[in-house]
Amino acid sequence: MRFFFRSRQFKIILAVIAAVLALSLISGVIGGVIAPHSGVLGTITAPFVTLFQRISDGINDIGDAYRDGNELMIKNAELETEINELREELADYNKAMRENEFYKNYLEIKDANPDFEFTPATLISRDTEDPFEGFVINKGSLSGIKKYDPVITDAGLVGYISQVGPTTSKVATILSTDITLGALDNRTNDSGIVSGKMELAGEGKCRFYNLARSCTVAVGDYVVTSGEGVFPDGLLIGTISYIGSDEYSTSIYADVVPFVDISSIRDVMVITDFEGQGGIIPSGEEK
Repeated sequence: MRFFFRSRQFKIILAVIAAVLALSLISGVIGGVIAPHSGVLGTITAPFVTLFQRISDGINDIGDAYRDGNELMIKNAELETEINELREELADYNKAMRENEFYKNYLEIKDANPDFEFTPATLISRDTEDPFEGFVINKGSLSGIKKYDPVITDAGLVGYISQVGPTTSKVATILSTDITLGALDNRTNDSGIVSGKMELAGEGKCRFYNLARSCTVAVGDYVVTSGEGVFPDGLLIGTISYIGSDEYSTSIYADVVPFVDISSIRDVMVITDFEGQGGIIPSGEEK
């Protein structure tokens, strides 16, 4: 609006208004001299008076529109503020609901394993160079987290802490070839070792090795941790999807689909303490 008052059109309108005012003044002066019944001056000034009236009405309309526009802008700003506040409240509500569900599920795990000590954490970045989908969480040594602490979700085992900083930690997943853990078929109790395999990582799977040829594992069986190594026993690993045989070995193997969808993880729990923690460390590494 301020640009209109500086425009050429506005200056022309002002000039016309000034001219009309001048004519009106002259009309008043002359009208005092010329007889009231004389209509000559009225005839001359009538078009200008009409134009002046239209201009005046137009200016009033512009002023009204400007005021209405300002009021509308203020109302829109108020509504936008209210909408943003409602969005924040909805985000807080959704976060609270998610956290409530998160902790509820872990309370069930805690009830079943009273010796477990948990530290909740959230994924903050993924290692795009890691074919095994490792990621970084927002907790570190200042929160009591140590290297090789198991990492889980309410669905099952994720992996373990592979690197620790003061406020962040790196997680190696069970898809990784760096992880080797003792495992059992939950139905048959047949034992073996679960580890990652490069060609399976892209499919989101790991492998159950060293199964005796006499074992009775079957597709659909659950695989759980045996308690050997750095993991407590009984943690859910995944479901057997395929059983194969190595012609150069006396054992068979099974491919396992983890219960945890590694690619969609958001929140995890780190098991910082459990009965028997401090077992076998991965070969070639120190605790």
